[in-house]
Amino acid sequence: MLQILVVDDDKNTRLLLKAVLHAEGYRVILAENGERALELLDREHIDMAIVDIMMPQMDGYEFTRTLRESDEHLPILMISARQLPADKQKGFLVGTDDYMTKPLDETEMLLRIKALFRRARIANERRIVVGDAVLDYDSFSVTKGNVCQELPQKEFLLLYKLLSYPGKIFTRIQLMDEIWGADSNTGWETVTVHIGRLRKRFEGWEEFEIVSIRGLGYKAVKKV
Repeated sequence: MLQILVVDDDKNTRLLLKAVLHAEGYRVILAENGERALELLDREHIDMAIVDIMMPQMDGYEFTRTLRESDEHLPILMISARQLPADKQKGFLVGTDDYMTKPLDETEMLLRIKALFRRARIANERRIVVGDAVLDYDSFSVTKGNVCQELPQKEFLLLYKLLSYPGKIFTRIQLMDEIWGADSNTGWETVTVHIGRLRKRFEGWEEFEIVSIRGLGYKAVKKV
Protein backbone atom coordinates (compact mmCIF):
# COMPACT_ATOMS: atom_id res chain seq x y z
CA MET A 1 0.00 0.00 0.00
CA LEU A 2 1.38 3.41 -0.96
CA GLN A 3 2.14 5.73 1.96
CA ILE A 4 1.70 9.51 1.79
CA LEU A 5 3.18 12.05 4.19
CA VAL A 6 0.89 15.05 4.81
CA VAL A 7 2.74 18.11 6.14
CA ASP A 8 0.52 20.98 7.30
CA ASP A 9 0.42 23.07 10.47
CA ASP A 10 -3.39 23.16 10.47
CA LYS A 11 -4.76 20.16 12.36
CA ASN A 12 -8.14 20.23 10.61
CA THR A 13 -6.48 20.19 7.19
CA ARG A 14 -4.28 17.27 8.21
CA LEU A 15 -7.24 15.25 9.43
CA LEU A 16 -9.34 16.07 6.37
CA LEU A 17 -6.59 15.01 3.98
CA LYS A 18 -6.01 11.86 6.01
CA ALA A 19 -9.68 10.91 5.70
CA VAL A 20 -9.79 11.62 1.95
CA LEU A 21 -6.60 9.69 1.25
CA HIS A 22 -7.59 6.76 3.47
CA ALA A 23 -10.85 6.46 1.53
CA GLU A 24 -8.76 6.03 -1.64
CA GLY A 25 -6.71 3.24 -0.10
CA TYR A 26 -3.57 5.17 0.81
CA ARG A 27 -1.74 4.93 4.12
CA VAL A 28 -1.15 8.37 5.68
CA ILE A 29 1.40 9.80 8.09
CA LEU A 30 0.95 13.32 9.48
CA ALA A 31 3.45 16.05 10.34
CA GLU A 32 2.84 19.60 11.56
CA ASN A 33 5.93 21.21 10.00
CA GLY A 34 8.94 20.52 7.82
CA GLU A 35 11.28 19.63 10.67
CA ARG A 36 8.93 16.95 11.95
CA ALA A 37 8.45 15.68 8.40
CA LEU A 38 12.22 15.25 7.95
CA GLU A 39 12.35 13.24 11.18
CA LEU A 40 9.59 10.95 9.91
CA LEU A 41 11.33 10.47 6.57
CA ASP A 42 14.35 9.13 8.42
CA ARG A 43 12.19 6.50 10.15
CA GLU A 44 9.34 5.72 7.78
CA HIS A 45 9.03 4.60 4.19
CA ILE A 46 7.22 7.37 2.30
CA ASP A 47 6.07 7.23 -1.33
CA MET A 48 4.86 10.84 -1.67
CA ALA A 49 4.58 14.07 0.33
CA ILE A 50 1.77 16.63 0.31
CA VAL A 51 3.27 19.82 1.74
CA ASP A 52 1.77 23.13 2.83
CA ILE A 53 3.91 26.24 2.34
CA MET A 54 3.17 28.42 5.37
CA MET A 55 4.33 26.50 8.45
CA PRO A 56 6.36 27.39 11.56
CA GLN A 57 9.97 26.26 12.12
CA MET A 58 10.44 24.98 8.56
CA ASP A 59 8.05 25.97 5.79
CA GLY A 60 7.19 24.01 2.66
CA TYR A 61 9.73 25.80 0.49
CA GLU A 62 12.62 25.01 2.84
CA PHE A 63 11.46 21.44 3.36
CA THR A 64 11.31 20.81 -0.40
CA ARG A 65 14.64 22.49 -1.02
CA THR A 66 16.26 20.40 1.72
CA LEU A 67 15.00 17.17 0.16
CA ARG A 68 16.15 18.09 -3.32
CA GLU A 69 19.59 19.18 -2.10
CA SER A 70 19.99 15.72 -0.57
CA ASP A 71 19.14 14.19 -3.97
CA GLU A 72 15.82 12.86 -2.69
CA HIS A 73 13.44 12.18 -5.59
CA LEU A 74 10.30 11.78 -3.49
CA PRO A 75 7.22 13.05 -5.41
CA ILE A 76 5.97 16.27 -3.78
CA LEU A 77 2.60 17.99 -4.17
CA MET A 78 2.77 21.52 -2.73
CA ILE A 79 -0.48 23.06 -1.44
CA SER A 80 -1.07 26.67 -0.38
CA ALA A 81 -3.57 29.49 -0.10
CA ARG A 82 -1.03 31.54 -2.05
CA GLN A 83 -2.27 31.93 -5.63
CA LEU A 84 0.18 34.41 -7.14
CA PRO A 85 2.25 33.17 -10.08
CA ALA A 86 5.43 34.12 -8.20
CA ASP A 87 4.52 31.79 -5.33
CA LYS A 88 3.90 28.89 -7.69
CA GLN A 89 7.10 29.62 -9.58
CA LYS A 90 9.09 29.57 -6.35
CA GLY A 91 7.54 26.22 -5.46
CA PHE A 92 8.66 24.67 -8.74
CA LEU A 93 12.08 26.30 -8.51
CA VAL A 94 12.78 24.70 -5.12
CA GLY A 95 11.74 21.32 -6.49
CA THR A 96 8.05 20.55 -6.09
CA ASP A 97 6.47 18.28 -8.70
CA ASP A 98 3.03 19.87 -8.61
CA TYR A 99 1.22 22.79 -6.97
CA MET A 100 -2.40 23.26 -5.89
CA THR A 101 -4.11 26.23 -4.28
CA LYS A 102 -6.48 26.08 -1.33
CA PRO A 103 -9.34 25.44 -0.92
CA LEU A 104 -8.49 22.10 -2.46
CA ASP A 105 -10.71 20.31 -4.93
CA GLU A 106 -10.50 16.78 -3.49
CA THR A 107 -11.26 15.02 -6.77
CA GLU A 108 -8.64 17.04 -8.64
CA MET A 109 -6.12 16.41 -5.88
CA LEU A 110 -6.62 12.65 -6.09
CA LEU A 111 -6.18 12.75 -9.87
CA ARG A 112 -2.98 14.75 -9.50
CA ILE A 113 -1.69 12.27 -6.92
CA LYS A 114 -2.29 9.36 -9.28
CA ALA A 115 -0.54 11.27 -12.06
CA LEU A 116 2.48 11.88 -9.82
CA PHE A 117 2.67 8.21 -8.93
CA ARG A 118 2.50 7.30 -12.61
CA ARG A 119 5.37 9.65 -13.35
CA ALA A 120 7.37 8.13 -10.54
CA ARG A 121 6.57 4.67 -11.96
CA ILE A 122 5.46 3.48 -8.54
CA ALA A 123 1.76 2.73 -8.99
CA ASN A 124 1.90 0.95 -12.35
CA GLU A 125 5.29 -0.72 -12.31
CA ARG A 126 4.66 -4.45 -12.73
CA ARG A 127 8.17 -5.80 -13.34
CA ILE A 128 11.56 -5.33 -11.76
CA VAL A 129 14.68 -6.29 -13.68
CA VAL A 130 17.91 -6.92 -11.80
CA GLY A 131 20.61 -8.17 -14.13
CA ASP A 132 19.29 -11.43 -15.58
CA ALA A 133 16.58 -11.76 -12.93
CA VAL A 134 13.03 -10.55 -13.61
CA LEU A 135 10.34 -10.15 -10.95
CA ASP A 136 6.86 -10.31 -12.50
CA TYR A 137 4.16 -8.89 -10.25
CA ASP A 138 1.30 -10.35 -12.28
CA SER A 139 2.48 -13.96 -11.87
CA PHE A 140 4.33 -13.65 -8.52
CA SER A 141 7.32 -15.19 -10.26
CA VAL A 142 11.07 -14.63 -10.44
CA THR A 143 12.75 -15.70 -13.66
CA LYS A 144 16.39 -16.07 -14.56
CA GLY A 145 17.24 -17.67 -17.87
CA ASN A 146 15.40 -21.01 -18.01
CA VAL A 147 14.71 -20.99 -14.27
CA CYS A 148 11.32 -19.70 -13.12
CA GLN A 149 10.26 -19.72 -9.49
CA GLU A 150 6.63 -19.00 -8.60
CA LEU A 151 6.57 -17.65 -5.07
CA PRO A 152 3.82 -17.68 -2.45
CA GLN A 153 2.12 -14.28 -2.44
CA LYS A 154 3.62 -12.94 0.80
CA GLU A 155 7.13 -14.00 -0.12
CA PHE A 156 6.88 -12.37 -3.52
CA LEU A 157 5.40 -9.13 -2.16
CA LEU A 158 8.14 -8.97 0.46
CA LEU A 159 10.90 -9.42 -2.11
CA TYR A 160 9.21 -7.04 -4.56
CA LYS A 161 8.96 -4.36 -1.89
CA LEU A 162 12.60 -4.63 -0.91
CA LEU A 163 13.86 -4.62 -4.51
CA SER A 164 11.61 -1.69 -5.42
CA TYR A 165 13.77 0.41 -3.11
CA PRO A 166 17.26 -1.11 -3.14
CA GLY A 167 19.41 0.11 -0.28
CA LYS A 168 16.37 1.35 1.66
CA ILE A 169 16.15 -0.05 5.18
CA PHE A 170 12.72 -1.33 6.24
CA THR A 171 11.92 -2.27 9.82
CA ARG A 172 10.12 -5.53 10.50
CA ILE A 173 7.09 -3.56 11.67
CA GLN A 174 7.04 -1.54 8.44
CA LEU A 175 7.18 -4.70 6.35
CA MET A 176 4.58 -6.37 8.53
CA ASP A 177 2.16 -3.46 8.13
CA GLU A 178 2.83 -3.15 4.40
CA ILE A 179 2.57 -6.82 3.41
CA TRP A 180 0.28 -8.37 6.03
CA GLY A 181 -1.65 -5.25 7.03
CA ALA A 182 -1.71 -3.22 10.23
CA ASP A 183 -4.72 -5.18 11.51
CA SER A 184 -3.07 -8.59 11.10
CA ASN A 185 -2.84 -10.77 14.18
CA THR A 186 0.38 -12.32 12.89
CA GLY A 187 3.49 -11.35 14.84
CA TRP A 188 6.39 -9.51 13.25
CA GLU A 189 8.47 -12.67 13.65
CA THR A 190 6.81 -13.99 10.49
CA VAL A 191 8.81 -11.40 8.54
CA THR A 192 12.01 -13.06 9.76
CA VAL A 193 10.69 -16.46 8.70
CA HIS A 194 9.80 -15.25 5.20
CA ILE A 195 13.16 -13.51 4.82
CA GLY A 196 14.83 -16.83 5.66
CA ARG A 197 12.79 -18.63 3.01
CA LEU A 198 13.68 -16.02 0.39
CA ARG A 199 17.37 -16.29 1.19
CA LYS A 200 17.21 -20.05 0.80
CA ARG A 201 15.35 -19.79 -2.51
CA PHE A 202 17.84 -17.40 -4.03
CA GLU A 203 21.00 -18.65 -2.39
CA GLY A 204 23.86 -18.31 -4.85
CA TRP A 205 22.08 -15.81 -7.09
CA GLU A 206 24.49 -13.06 -8.11
CA GLU A 207 21.87 -10.40 -8.86
CA PHE A 208 20.75 -9.43 -5.37
CA GLU A 209 20.80 -10.29 -1.70
CA ILE A 210 18.77 -9.42 1.38
CA VAL A 211 20.90 -7.88 4.11
CA SER A 212 20.01 -7.79 7.81
CA ILE A 213 20.59 -4.46 9.53
CA ARG A 214 21.09 -5.27 13.19
CA GLY A 215 18.53 -3.64 15.42
CA LEU A 216 16.66 -2.13 12.48
CA GLY A 217 15.43 -4.56 9.85
CA TYR A 218 16.32 -5.47 6.28
CA LYS A 219 17.34 -4.03 2.95
CA ALA A 220 17.83 -5.44 -0.52
CA VAL A 221 21.14 -4.90 -2.27
CA LYS A 222 21.47 -5.08 -6.06
CA LYS A 223 24.83 -6.63 -6.94
CA VAL A 224 24.79 -6.06 -10.71
